[in-house]
Amino acid sequence: MHTITRRGAMLGAAAILKGRFALVGQTRAEYSARTIGLLEATPVVDLLNQFRFEDFSEKPPRMTRWLNRPSTFSEADAAVYRSSRTDVYALGAGPGDYESALRFMARWNGFLAGNPDKLVRVTSVADIELAHRTRRTGVMLTFQDSTHFRTAADVAEFFGLGQRISQLTYNFNNRIGSGFLENRDGGLSVFGGTILRRMEEVGMAVDLSHCADQTTLDAIEAATKPVLFTHGTCRSLIPNLTRAKTDEAIRKMAKTGGMMGLDFIRFMVSDGEPVGIQKVLDHFDYARKLVGTEHLGIGSDLDVVGNGNPVGGGGFNPQSQPNFARYGYHVDAPDHVAVTGLDHPKRLFDLTEGLIGRGYGDDDIRAILGGNARRVLGRIWGA
Repeated sequence: MHTITRRGAMLGAAAILKGRFALVGQTRAEYSARTIGLLEATPVVDLLNQFRFEDFSEKPPRMTRWLNRPSTFSEADAAVYRSSRTDVYALGAGPGDYESALRFMARWNGFLAGNPDKLVRVTSVADIELAHRTRRTGVMLTFQDSTHFRTAADVAEFFGLGQRISQLTYNFNNRIGSGFLENRDGGLSVFGGTILRRMEEVGMAVDLSHCADQTTLDAIEAATKPVLFTHGTCRSLIPNLTRAKTDEAIRKMAKTGGMMGLDFIRFMVSDGEPVGIQKVLDHFDYARKLVGTEHLGIGSDLDVVGNGNPVGGGGFNPQSQPNFARYGYHVDAPDHVAVTGLDHPKRLFDLTEGLIGRGYGDDDIRAILGGNARRVLGRIWGA
């Protein structure tokens, strides 16, 4: 029991009257009662969040430890995810080949099964709502490439293992189509069309985030269900970044009934420094005017603590890719790729405050935080 002093009571009363509250023990920032209420009441979905990138200064990195020994995922670890108020993390891993993808699914399914009191494997909209209701963290098994689909038959196999979103290409060509770093954009291939159709048949969502322009448009034209840009930005606000989506692509995506998660990587948001939350809100505003709030969501492209890549001198280095200059990479400090102000576990509180400041109503904010994701994924996944 903690004694409440008269001074403490008076300070608490003052906070209530001001409508602002500090999240004690997590951050020194204060957030409005409206923001806290929206995040508490809404099942929140991040359409691209890597859960926890490896920190190679740790021996071994904690993500490696958790996957190898699920029991090492402690209550203190789980509390970081719960307090972030993100209910569902869609992983967006790089599958590699078929065998590597199988190993990934096995390790993650084992990790989730080993922590049923803390984690929920998300394969349905009901699972999103379950994670929110029980204050557990939902994990959606998703990939940022589809190279593991050797034939259309593999789509159903990975759906059975729990995969619910697959990006057709990453940055380069595969048998399906072209990524935006490829020298030439060949569009959606005949094989790619068979994969897309099979994904729609089994209920797996089609993600076009890294696809080059013609491949993006071809896939949208072939789609009969909503398509996703799980993590992206608006090219009209950052014209030199071909990774960002054109107005044409965003409009056509919206016509499928799909949605776009807005990205929190600084060089995806602006072509120069400084890059703060207001620049991200500019993309929300622009896309809202273009297609409406009902097609917008969150795709942070980060992990829970705000990293956008492995840290500590290990793991895949994105800058090693050919044509990487097309990203227009820039940071304000070494390896600090996240947008300033959205680079910490509580970033959705800051984003919500920002949306309120831009005049978004509660219904629109709830839709962005997770309502649109639940509706769109429900249409794709079915019962």
